[in-house]
Amino acid sequence: MNQKEFMQLVNPFKDKVFRVAKRLLVSTEEAEDATQEVLVKLWNRNETLGEYKSVEAVAMTMTKNYCLDQLKSKRAGNLTIVHNNFTDREAGLHKQAEDRDTWQWVERIMNDLPEQQRLIVQMRDVEEMEFEEIAEILEMTEQAIRTALSRARKTIRENLLKTHRYGIG
Repeated sequence: MNQKEFMQLVNPFKDKVFRVAKRLLVSTEEAEDATQEVLVKLWNRNETLGEYKSVEAVAMTMTKNYCLDQLKSKRAGNLTIVHNNFTDREAGLHKQAEDRDTWQWVERIMNDLPEQQRLIVQMRDVEEMEFEEIAEILEMTEQAIRTALSRARKTIRENLLKTHRYGIG
């Protein structure tokens, strides 16, 4: 496979690799390094990439493993969700402020979730990946993914409701 063919293969998902790396590593620079590292590893395997059912799933698995290795070697994870599409650009200023505040609370709540649940919520709810793909990447069953996602969403919902009822979580 030549470089042009390789880039055509990875271009559709390289931004997703970056976003997952950014979610796990927080730092833009570290996420860029992780993305580059994954793309280099894929390039080094380019002769055998056709053997995989989903090159994207392989790339996501590599990204997850690389980032978790980086986190283990440096520090405990302190993840931050950044979701640019959360606020409605047409909404009034008050509504935008409420949305930002709510999203900040969701971020704080997400930071307290176990690492696996954070990763599953990121992959499913932010990256909109399929359960089958997440299960393959995380080496879990689809049912385990669904259960962990349900628990994470329930935790987020309960803590968000507490925050709105009492003002502070």
